Amino acid sequence: MKILMVGASGTLGTAVRKELGQDHEIITAGRSGADITMDMSVPESIAGMYKAVGSVDAVVCTAGQAYFGPLHELTPELNEIAVMGKLKGQINLVLLGMDHVHDRGSFTLTTGIIMDSPIIGGVSSAMAGGAIKAFVQAAAIEMPRGIRINNVSPNVLEESMSTYGPYFPGFEPVPAGRAALAYRKSVEGAQTGQTYTVY
Repeated sequence: MKILMVGASGTLGTAVRKELGQDHEIITAGRSGADITMDMSVPESIAGMYKAVGSVDAVVCTAGQAYFGPLHELTPELNEIAVMGKLKGQINLVLLGMDHVHDRGSFTLTTGIIMDSPIIGGVSSAMAGGAIKAFVQAAAIEMPRGIRINNVSPNVLEESMSTYGPYFPGFEPVPAGRAALAYRKSVEGAQTGQTYTVY
């Protein structure tokens, strides 16, 4: 398969790229260090990416910015980071990309455990994740030409515990390689409208 991957340079993205790259052609897109430079918070940038790539069999996104901080410090402007990046960015990848995905292809988006198990300071990211989950469920019944859509909701990663561990007290982290398997399941499987939890 020819897979367009947005956000292949982070900890999760690197693992997913390694997993899928064993059997598929991967084209990467992102703000830097990618095959195609693209800002997913800007619809015109997403459209330009698809024009450059042409048709693909699958689109995978492991990117999406969000503000982390206490609720009493969360302003509309700070909340907009998650709205434009994690939420609208991923949704626009689907809306602008449907005509560029082959029949019976797929989209795989990323949510996260805090939409199901909240942490202090994670309100904005949890909001975006929950909205993406609902979008995936609803969009699945209307996707054209047999195109599938799913999301993967990973736990905090073992490789990220030195940075994020204090925010996830009592959580049992998972290896990035294990989370990556859920993306393979979404891309190569047959289900649609699913949330693949890796908790």
